[in-house]
Amino acid sequence: GIGTLVQLYASRYFGAEREGLHRLASLLLVFTASMLGLVTAANLLLLFVCWELTSISSYLLIGWTDKDPKARASALQALLTTGLGGIAMLGGFVLIGQAAGTYELTALAARPPSGTVVTVGLLLVLLGAFTKSAQFPFSAWLPGAMVAPTPVSAFLHSATMVKAGVYLIARFAPIFADQAGWRPIVVTVGLATMLTGGWHALHQYDLKRILAYGTVSQLGFLVVLFGIGEPEATTAGVIVLLAHALFKAGLFLVVGVIDHQAHTRDIRRLGRYGPGWAGPMVIAIVCGASMAGIPPLLGFLGKEAAYSSLVGSDLTGGRLVLAGLVAGSVLTFAYTARLLFGAFRPGVVTEGLAAAEDAIDPPAAPAIGFWAPAAVLGALTVLFGLVPGLVSGLVEAASHALDPSAEAEHLALWHGVNAALVLSGATILLGVAVTLAGPRVARLQRRLPSSMAGERGYLGAIRGLNLVADRTTGVVQSGSLPVYIGVILLTAVVVPGAALLGTPVGEVPPLVTGPGDWAAAGLMIVGAIAAVVVRHRMAAVLCFGAVGYGMALVFVLQGAPDLALTQVCVDTIGAVIFVLVLRHLPAWFADRPTALVRTGRVVVSVAVGVFVFAFIVIAGGARVDPTISTEFIARAYEEGGGRNVVNVVLVDIRGFDTMGEITVLAVASMGVYALARLSRRESRSDRSFSPSRRGVGR
Repeated sequence: GIGTLVQLYASRYFGAEREGLHRLASLLLVFTASMLGLVTAANLLLLFVCWELTSISSYLLIGWTDKDPKARASALQALLTTGLGGIAMLGGFVLIGQAAGTYELTALAARPPSGTVVTVGLLLVLLGAFTKSAQFPFSAWLPGAMVAPTPVSAFLHSATMVKAGVYLIARFAPIFADQAGWRPIVVTVGLATMLTGGWHALHQYDLKRILAYGTVSQLGFLVVLFGIGEPEATTAGVIVLLAHALFKAGLFLVVGVIDHQAHTRDIRRLGRYGPGWAGPMVIAIVCGASMAGIPPLLGFLGKEAAYSSLVGSDLTGGRLVLAGLVAGSVLTFAYTARLLFGAFRPGVVTEGLAAAEDAIDPPAAPAIGFWAPAAVLGALTVLFGLVPGLVSGLVEAASHALDPSAEAEHLALWHGVNAALVLSGATILLGVAVTLAGPRVARLQRRLPSSMAGERGYLGAIRGLNLVADRTTGVVQSGSLPVYIGVILLTAVVVPGAALLGTPVGEVPPLVTGPGDWAAAGLMIVGAIAAVVVRHRMAAVLCFGAVGYGMALVFVLQGAPDLALTQVCVDTIGAVIFVLVLRHLPAWFADRPTALVRTGRVVVSVAVGVFVFAFIVIAGGARVDPTISTEFIARAYEEGGGRNVVNVVLVDIRGFDTMGEITVLAVASMGVYALARLSRRESRSDRSFSPSRRGVGR
């Protein structure tokens, strides 16, 4: 529902001439489908796939204005943070699924697994949930994501995607809340997030950043409620989840209207409005009041339900958790006041920093259709608060789906004078006091670090990663082709060679069948040695070709003229290509390797030769099934219409493979030829502009 309203809102937010709107609309639809898949998936692996799709689509949406370096950096930060958490979560899913013997959520709920492996898996799952829902200390990416257009912020970063981690905790808590470490970790992280997010929202001057840090704080609130894993707390979490989606999306849309019309979100410049702004102002006040927990709005019902779930709970440390929620709610009231006064009466909260000359002129009144989607969200916030029975069934169904032991609870605005109502009143009074003490709070905040620890940690991690990458690249990417080839060959020898060591050697086939074999072997050995000894490039190519022709001679002696013909064609074409390319290079090899380098090359070469020989001997004796070549021979003439089995295999049986190989060789040949031409041209250019030719330095 909110996605539909955001799409309608975006049609007014962006002008028809804005470039790339079709891409934005498509990405929003992809994200919507991914999020629907995430919350309806009954299998952990399917849930992970949809989880990653939301991360990727969020990355593309945050970086939609891809010419803005801030947008690109923020998109990358969001992707790295949530993506790494998603990988950890996948590891947790695998551990839990393997321990339980199933990846179905319903089966896990019916027979919860336990043990050390499951505990480790749960920690990894929580890491993924914390990064996705911007929990402390991974909160920094969410305020950075506010560079995205307001429709994206309203949909992804307030109403939907950031709640994916909350949703995952809500699904897992009724199953695993009694596992060792679950409640202490989840509740501690949630409270820390709620308090730090609210504290940082109090010194922001950008309306969207106030909302962003407020979203971080509210996400911590939700994590605490769902993470407790008790039926009453789960029901309260569902109410707060619904209320938050309505009031926070509505506030984002109103802030977008202000930004679009006034071209600024800085509360030090806002405050002057003409006629036609009453509608957005009323919507902002209603949604803000719901966020602050003021009756008779839906946000008040959620906050009172949260207090009630902990007042009578026997949870260990329940009073401390309740005190943390009250403190976080006081901060929520205070930053809500900062948001509303900052948008419409900024002199109250800017601590005298606003300069009259910086204030903007009254912006043009927005069209009714522009702020109508926000009005729908605000109206629902009021309606569901006054008549909570309208959503009682929805809340009950959601609570029961998360925790079957959750009892049906009919929502009501008035439950009489009880502890929860007293705490709600105390929250409002303390929130007013913090708001009135704004200048003192501002002075205190200026003495303390202003940025979140997660931001510094992220930047430090990126710098460290780049440093390690530079050092590692300098070592392993030396630019030496012989080193690269040596590493590849050694890997090809060591990895399968380790498996060969434990394989018994079967019957060794005869190595020589006649005197001709000795002649062919001698030709190949002499040609191979000569190819690495001679200093002339063309001579090395000819010696290299002699090795191939010696192999063709072996095929002839073994009665395989088709193979011999193929070998001759391949070596001839290879020699021609070498000649075409090497004629652009110097005639002689210029490098003179040291004795150490020559020794290393000899060792690698001998290791490869010994391994290939041993592999052929052992593989030939270890065969347990008939070779597939007999099937090729049987079908070559009947299905391929040819007596040359090799040609039939290359052209018919694996024709697409052959075409791919030809394409690769052709592209590689053209690339090598182009590089050789370029190298020769640069060499000529250097000679033509040398000082001796220009008469310089004589």
